[in-house]
Amino acid sequence: MNNKLPQLRDQNGWSQGALASRLGVSRQTINALEKGRYDPSLPLAFKIARLFKLSIEDIFNETHGGVND
Repeated sequence: MNNKLPQLRDQNGWSQGALASRLGVSRQTINALEKGRYDPSLPLAFKIARLFKLSIEDIFNETHGGVND
């Protein structure tokens, strides 16, 4: 799953550790999310969306296997 986390994080001047702290997860989780190695749980996706004041769809997009593929 692709996402805009690195860009959003950079726009706010946050390190991976700072974002992780705001979300209550580890820095490794943020790294895995940014690299596309981990898909967030629905509660985490909502927390991320609320933090950045965006919709989940504005942050995350599926690259394959979607309903409309």
